[in-house]
Amino acid sequence: VEDWTDDEIFRLTRGGHSPRKIYAAYKAAMASDLPTVILAKTVKGYGMGPYGEAANTTHQQKKLDIEGLKYFRDRFAVPISDEQLEKDVPFYRPPEDSDIMRYMRERREALGGYLPSRTTECDTLPAPELDTFKALLQGTGEREISTTMAFVRILSTLLRDKQLKQRIVPIIPDEARTFGMEGLFRQIGIYDPAGQLYEPVDKDLVAYYKESKKGQVLEEGINEAGAMSDWIAAATAYANYGVSMIPFYIFYSMFGFQRIGDLVWAAGDMRCRGFLIGATAGRTTLEGEGLQHDDGHNLLFYDVVPNCLSYDPTFAYEMAVIIRDGLKRMYEDKEDVFYYITAMNENYAHPPMPEGVEEGILKGLYLFRKAEASKDQPTVNLMGSGTIFREAMAAAELLEKDWGVAANLFSVPSFNLLAREGKAVARWNLLHPEDTPKQPYVRQVLEQVDGPYIAATDYIRDLPEKIRAWVPGTYITLGTDGFGRSDTREKLRRHFEVNRYYITLAALKALADEGKVDRAVVKQAMDKYAIDADKTYPLYL
Repeated sequence: VEDWTDDEIFRLTRGGHSPRKIYAAYKAAMASDLPTVILAKTVKGYGMGPYGEAANTTHQQKKLDIEGLKYFRDRFAVPISDEQLEKDVPFYRPPEDSDIMRYMRERREALGGYLPSRTTECDTLPAPELDTFKALLQGTGEREISTTMAFVRILSTLLRDKQLKQRIVPIIPDEARTFGMEGLFRQIGIYDPAGQLYEPVDKDLVAYYKESKKGQVLEEGINEAGAMSDWIAAATAYANYGVSMIPFYIFYSMFGFQRIGDLVWAAGDMRCRGFLIGATAGRTTLEGEGLQHDDGHNLLFYDVVPNCLSYDPTFAYEMAVIIRDGLKRMYEDKEDVFYYITAMNENYAHPPMPEGVEEGILKGLYLFRKAEASKDQPTVNLMGSGTIFREAMAAAELLEKDWGVAANLFSVPSFNLLAREGKAVARWNLLHPEDTPKQPYVRQVLEQVDGPYIAATDYIRDLPEKIRAWVPGTYITLGTDGFGRSDTREKLRRHFEVNRYYITLAALKALADEGKVDRAVVKQAMDKYAIDADKTYPLYL
């Protein structure tokens, strides 16, 4: 450039702002068979000149003044007069027959069309009838299983469905055996594009670590971000390829939203369809793994994603109803929603599904068992979700046996959905002041019974607190506020004050506050159940 003039030197642009250089780099990349990275240097505020180009203040600059606008106009030859700029800055669009518009349209057509573009035409997958999961709907009798095992049975059933089995995408980051899913290794195999290149250490087992080019399980190692990316790819296949895939990503719930929350938010933005299964959920249910693993809050995070439906089921039949509903809504009705469902690792017997509760399960609340109370017998209403609902069931027995108090039992598979519907109804009432106010579903159900309401979950109190505005009476919530601990379930539930004894205590205290039992009964219960009044609040430990 020794022969160049000063003007020619100053006309040189940075690579990222030079159409010639960008074109040359792109053309060179297209001619190569190898992946190519183009490094293009640019400056912040390009085109703003002395009014912001390459200045640190550009990040804070919201708009240009008149002189800055005139500079920008002159710099890029935008045909707008001084008078127009000084009155009201117009939106400028080049004429339809201009070289610029013709060029832009030609490029878009060459690239396959305009963006953003979304194709929603995809194949329809029929949801199986609920009776497909009959074994789970009928209960387990005396046999004890976890809701994680209930999920695995549902998944295994779907993998035998002729119309769905090839669309199922099981995704597991490392913990397949923890979740009792090793049976899938033999049934459908682990996908590996190179096949099995080694002899697995468990080769003598029936469910050995079987990798295959035709495998279906995506086993991603300890890589939640990669596994979630797999899930997003499958969950958007209906829009990208017109092929509906059904991804099930199962993971330690603690390593869900709080580890890859930005990807969950992106999944909502991309209108993903599929299932996220937060396994080993509940702050007191995963025993012995401490504050790193004991999850008592991620369930609340998923509710911030508008098109994510979140549930915390207690029983196998609830899990079956929820997953079947998801299959229908996402793959038959083609709704742009996705599901987050918790799954626990505590084994217990599961009852058969009561008649007529399917709608309540999906809406988030139903009467599991009505109290058989005499006319003058004090009555309370115990509510819960996940494994802690079983503590509420045990508390109902203690209340009847030890204190002569009857208890209605309400299962609450989704406090989140109840709160959403409650807020939607409140909004409708606000905007229709001359109409008869509507009542949210949670209030419609709860106002059918008398007495105080006690809600306990394996999550922080903020979860059951979500519905307080619509509970028609005294409402006490119990939760697992504080860091997790490494101990047994029994000790953890006493520590976090969500076991049957604390639920019983809360019920008696609420009745005493309403004048329905003597206040001395509350102190008697504390003595009987060895509840320490001076115990430190778990949140502060």
